[in-house]
Amino acid sequence: MTLVDTSVWIEVFRRPAPLQLERLVPFDEVVTCLPVIQEVLQGFRDESAFRLARSSMQALPVVESPLSGAVFNEAIELYRASRRSGFTIRSSTDCLIAACAVRHNLEILHRDRDFDALAKVSALRARAV
Repeated sequence: MTLVDTSVWIEVFRRPAPLQLERLVPFDEVVTCLPVIQEVLQGFRDESAFRLARSSMQALPVVESPLSGAVFNEAIELYRASRRSGFTIRSSTDCLIAACAVRHNLEILHRDRDFDALAKVSALRARAV
């Protein structure tokens, strides 16, 4: 199973030349988490595009819903481990997304260097596109 990060969804929903997600991962293996849904949907300006994206995102299987304190604690530890190893993580939300992936042994498909750094200090399986 693969958790698709916001950085990839942005390319999927981009016009006029969207990324073809199904070329990278079978769609029935795609899952999401609440922080990704929030990041993706808050970026839409056009109301009809927002509604379509919301419907699409909410149809996906969601891991860690609701988010527990344990997920946040794992995200904190991921951030701290990265800092100890000399990596600067630019987004604490990326740590939360990574924690969701680690807790469910999911690969994360991304276009965000934070996940490559997090994978170096944890069990995160990251695949850049």
